[in-house]
Amino acid sequence: MRLLPLLVACLVGCATTKTAETKSTDPAPAAGAKADAKDAPKKPLFERLGGKPAIEAVIDDFLGRVSQDTTINAGFAVAHVPRVRQRLIELVCVGSGGPCTYSGRDMTTAHAGLGVTGAQFDTLVGHLVATLDKFKVPAAEKNELLSVLGPMRPAIVEEP
Repeated sequence: MRLLPLLVACLVGCATTKTAETKSTDPAPAAGAKADAKDAPKKPLFERLGGKPAIEAVIDDFLGRVSQDTTINAGFAVAHVPRVRQRLIELVCVGSGGPCTYSGRDMTTAHAGLGVTGAQFDTLVGHLVATLDKFKVPAAEKNELLSVLGPMRPAIVEEP
C-alpha cells in the first residue's frame, strides 16, 4: 500500500468540509450596548489553530510519527515526501477556513484498490491526535478538525 493516498485521506475532509461559523440565537443588543464575547462571530478554525506556520509544524510532526510507525509506513519509502507534506498542509489550511487551495485528488480515486484497512485508518488518526496533543491544541479546535475524519472513512477503508 502506498502511504501518500493514506496520508492525504487522513485530512482530505478538510478540503471538502467548510467550517461553519457560529451564530447567536439571542436578539441583537440594544443600540449602544456592548456585545458579549459569546455574541461575537467565532474566528475561523485556521486562525484559532495559529495559521499556516502552526499547521506546517503539526504536519511535520505528524509525518515524522507516521514515518516511524512500521504498521503503516511501508509506502513511505516510495512517496515524494515534500509533495505529501504540501498536500496535507493544503488540506488542513482549506478545511480550517484558510486562504489555500487543495491541489490533490479526491479520496475515492486516490484510495481505489489500495486495500486500506480500518486499523490503518485508525492508526493514522491516532498519530494525528497525538500530534495535536503535543501542540496543546484545545479540545474544541481538535474536535473540530477531527470531525472531518469520520465521514471520510467509507471513501478510504476497503474492508467490510
